[in-house]
Amino acid sequence: MSRPLTIVGGGLCGLSLGLALRKRNLPVTVHEAGSYPRHRVCGEFISGVRREVLEALGMAEVMDGARSQRGTVWYHGTRKVLTAKLPERAWGISRWVLDQALREKFQEAGGVLIERSRVGSENPVGQVWCAGRVPVKGPWVGLKCHLRGLELEEDLEVHLGGNGYVGLAQVEAGRVNVCGLFRIDRALSGSDLLGAYLEAGGLASVARRIRDAEVDESSRSAMAGFRLGPQKRQPNRLALGDAWGMIPPFTGNGMSMAFESAELAVEPLVQYAEGACDWDTACRRVGWRLRKKFSLRLFGACLLHPGLTLPGGQAFLSAVSRSGCLPFSLCFRLLR
Repeated sequence: MSRPLTIVGGGLCGLSLGLALRKRNLPVTVHEAGSYPRHRVCGEFISGVRREVLEALGMAEVMDGARSQRGTVWYHGTRKVLTAKLPERAWGISRWVLDQALREKFQEAGGVLIERSRVGSENPVGQVWCAGRVPVKGPWVGLKCHLRGLELEEDLEVHLGGNGYVGLAQVEAGRVNVCGLFRIDRALSGSDLLGAYLEAGGLASVARRIRDAEVDESSRSAMAGFRLGPQKRQPNRLALGDAWGMIPPFTGNGMSMAFESAELAVEPLVQYAEGACDWDTACRRVGWRLRKKFSLRLFGACLLHPGLTLPGGQAFLSAVSRSGCLPFSLCFRLLR
């Protein structure tokens, strides 16, 4: 008889891992603190995950309805600094659609999903922590909303401002996801917090475009209390996805890392569930796989991130890009 597995967190990582384990006929229960469908602060831009990974997780067909993304344009304030084609195709799909689709597939596969359920980590054996960011005091706030009637110059627009940056990406049903990362400013408030941060960062033209479009007010989301990079880990707790490490969002690789980390964990967890190894061994094997796959990617992204958020770095990036010397394709591949 197989050992049961518990997954804490029913986001991309937790649900895709649960689905892959159910494909192996293992008993899996997912505890999700919220409910579905829901909006999440997320770039909703998937770049870097291979089709083979999605197939191994049993969710490749979920991506069939996603919008294909190839073109990108970057602005520093009001100045265009880069127009490029992505070296490989990316996908745009909202968390509202994607999480719900994964939830349905997991339950159809026989998985047990308990919504509005919070689980502690007092007994970590057999428990996989996929509950997102580790709550800590940090300097950043993430803001997001969906729009209709907003024309984009390319599939993906990135705008660098004095207090952070914002990405605009096409998703399904003619919608545009607007998601920004900004340094927290306690003086800013109001119902249109995203617009306030954009204006404070010198991106008033982007704020006007958003206000001129049709905003889905229910999609407005905010997230604070996190740090980018490797996350603090508790002994014997197996953490995946953002709970293991949060890659800076400019890479467009966070959603891909959620799927990739789930796929990396499958075989060691199967070995544990079938009695071929103990929990500590399974955790070490997964940890080794995660470090091998993501450490360099995460280090490079965190090293480059100040270049997008600090005035000196933005000026340097702008000058290098406009001179034609920015190795965009190389940077793209190094961060994936």
